[in-house]
Amino acid sequence: MADTFHNLDLDLALLHEIADGSDEFIVESIELFLEQIPTSLQDINNALSTKNWGMVAAEAHKLKATLGFFGMLNSQALIQEIEQSCKTDAPDELDIATKFNQMQALIAANTGTLTKIKEERKARL
Repeated sequence: MADTFHNLDLDLALLHEIADGSDEFIVESIELFLEQIPTSLQDINNALSTKNWGMVAAEAHKLKATLGFFGMLNSQALIQEIEQSCKTDAPDELDIATKFNQMQALIAANTGTLTKIKEERKARL
C-alpha cells in the first residue's frame, strides 16, 4: 500500500521500504514524528524570534532528514532554504519567516493524515 499524498507533501514510500511490511515500525515512526515535530518547530520559532540565526540553521539542519524520511520534499526544500539563508551574512528575515510559515502549514496538513495512517496501522497489530 503506497501512502502518497502529493497535495499534502507526503510520500511514505521510503518509510514503507524501510518498514518491510512491519505495521509496528510504521506506527512507531509516525508516533515519534508526531511527538518530536512540535518541539522542533517551537525551537526554530524561538530562535527566529530572538534572531539567533545560528540556532535556526542548526535546528533546520536536524529537521531536514526527518522531513525527507516522510517524503515531505516541499517542506524539506523550504527548511533547506531557511538553513542556507540563516548561514548568510545578512539573513532576509521576512523571506525566512514566510518560508517557515509555509512549511508549518504543510506539516500541519500532514499531521492529520499521519495520525489517521497511524491509527489504521495500529488497528492491524
